[in-house]
Amino acid sequence: MDISPKFQPGQIVSLDYGDRNLYAEVVQVVISRDLCWVRPLLLANFTYEPPLINDLRDAPDLLWPVNLFRPAMDTEVITLLSQLSPKQPKADIDPVAQDHLNQFIHQFWQSFPEGKQL
Repeated sequence: MDISPKFQPGQIVSLDYGDRNLYAEVVQVVISRDLCWVRPLLLANFTYEPPLINDLRDAPDLLWPVNLFRPAMDTEVITLLSQLSPKQPKADIDPVAQDHLNQFIHQFWQSFPEGKQL
């Protein structure tokens, strides 16, 4: 019985860690390697009311284990995406947003004990 998530290109997924969620759009699922190629959209910090949103639409794509993601519900994503300003062409990602993404990724991976299988 295959219980792996069945994500489709264009679907919004979430990577949850503590009070923060990384929302990303699925580009492709690499079934042979159990990886998900995603394009970050935003990082939401729910310790604040309303949540603090970092725009990550210009961040580099990520290739992560597919089983770490969950499908994001439309009702949770629509309100968050509506808080982003219209996308303007930029040469680089906002350095503050990049720092938040890097910190999130580092803390997420540090939470896994060494040798633990994903």
